[in-house]
Amino acid sequence: SCFWVAVLDGNVVGIVAARGNEEDNTVELRRMSVDSNYRGKGIAKALGRKVLEFAMLNNYSSVVLGTTAVKMAAHRLYESLGFKHVGVVEHYALPGMTRSLLERMFFQLRYHRYRLQLREE
Repeated sequence: SCFWVAVLDGNVVGIVAARGNEEDNTVELRRMSVDSNYRGKGIAKALGRKVLEFAMLNNYSSVVLGTTAVKMAAHRLYESLGFKHVGVVEHYALPGMTRSLLERMFFQLRYHRYRLQLREE
């Protein structure tokens, strides 16, 4: 597993993590985030490419990610990196959610899953 930080002019402007899973030979792209003041400058794409590079150098067969992002720009980013949308979970519950009536009425998440196949197993 690895964690990268994007630094610009001495400031942290983005982060991303990669967690390897030996059981199914995949890497999970996790926690990608770019400071809102620096979005649209290619930082997220560079961080995503770093995870792909890590996966290829370590002979993983695919990279997966899951997101609850509602902004279409995030989904377009994943697709521009080569990821394919492989499913969605409706009414996703974040860790710590109680699924109370209020949460079910006002806080509904869709969890999108993406996969990029690097090589066949």
